[in-house]
Amino acid sequence: MWVSLALLALGVLAGAVAPRLLARADWPEREPIVALWVWQCVVAAVLLSFALSMTFSAAAAWQAVRGQMFATAPAAVVDAYALGALGPWSAALAVALACGGLWTGAMLTREVGRARARRRRQRAELLVRAPLLPDEEAGSRPLVLLEGDRPGAWWMPGTAPQLIITTAALRRLKGRQLDAVLAHEQGHARARHDWLLHCASALAEGFPRIPVFAAFRAEMHRLVELAADDSASKRYGRLTIALALVGLNEDRGVFGPCPTPHAHVPQRVNRLLTAEPRLTPGRRLRLTAAAALVPAVPLAVALAPGLSALA
Repeated sequence: MWVSLALLALGVLAGAVAPRLLARADWPEREPIVALWVWQCVVAAVLLSFALSMTFSAAAAWQAVRGQMFATAPAAVVDAYALGALGPWSAALAVALACGGLWTGAMLTREVGRARARRRRQRAELLVRAPLLPDEEAGSRPLVLLEGDRPGAWWMPGTAPQLIITTAALRRLKGRQLDAVLAHEQGHARARHDWLLHCASALAEGFPRIPVFAAFRAEMHRLVELAADDSASKRYGRLTIALALVGLNEDRGVFGPCPTPHAHVPQRVNRLLTAEPRLTPGRRLRLTAAAALVPAVPLAVALAPGLSALA
């Protein structure tokens, strides 16, 4: 049972400390793809800690679970976990954590359902504004051009992702700027950023009082845009994508003194223009490897008593 409490404490500690450490780090904006990976590993470690804590608590509370979990384990291994140490509290903890897991699944299901309904509505509106030609099928157009007075370009995810661009954007963007915007949206599609955003939103909405999940959602929305900017700038240059962002957003008032829903755009433009050097390949590799080891910590805590008993 003490292993269950240690895992619970580890999950709480990781959820409290990791966001603060990442907020103080100076490298995520320089390496948004690595930062996305680090955040995913941290959240995976928190969820894994809670899941393992629930498993050991259930094993301590109910003989049926214990029999399945330690079916082939020697008696010394079972004794090493001291499953009966906290008595009835183990059942309460197991039930609480199980409810949290079920709630997480429900929130993710709701988020995916909302996204699908939103896409169906958007595709229906798209067919009204840009009807199919006689020989075309729904979803067969990877690029759709819409009549519009405001410059805009966006990606519509789904089984057949589509890039949408308005005629005003075609008039506003010059030369390679249009290609850079399309490359930015294609970067979202290739990396399947929509699923990452769905998971982050589900956790943040399901557990609004847990800071790590709120920070996870905020950082995912910011970092996926930076990652897509970098993906486009590799082919067309930072200046090109920066000018394209200015061209698409200068009529929205985002570059004025008053905050707007698109207040992140000036920060993205400044980042592209300042062009801070990337981390060295060695440091990127070390950060990636270290992040991959984070979810292994709760596994090590869970297995340590059993391995010690076998040694």
